[in-house]
Amino acid sequence: MKRYVIERAIPDIGSAEREELRGAAAQSNGVLSAMQSEGKGIQWEHSYVASDKTVCVYVADNEDLIAEHAERSGFPATTVTEVGKVIDPTTANG
Repeated sequence: MKRYVIERAIPDIGSAEREELRGAAAQSNGVLSAMQSEGKGIQWEHSYVASDKTVCVYVADNEDLIAEHAERSGFPATTVTEVGKVIDPTTANG
């Protein structure tokens, strides 16, 4: 599977209460579960919540599955970028 970074423009999401975020996560998980039961390769790793957007990391067989999840869940996929490489502090160690 490929890794994707998804920006979702959601006004004022950064001020959402924990219960609202739980509900959003449950909604997303429900759609993901349904898609996986249909044999579709997609998984949510985690998301970062900012003032007016979320930045989500997913793994999926292809970008079309990201778009399908966005449509079925009601959460916009404003920008979808496939991750080419991953680096971290240990990359400097050669």
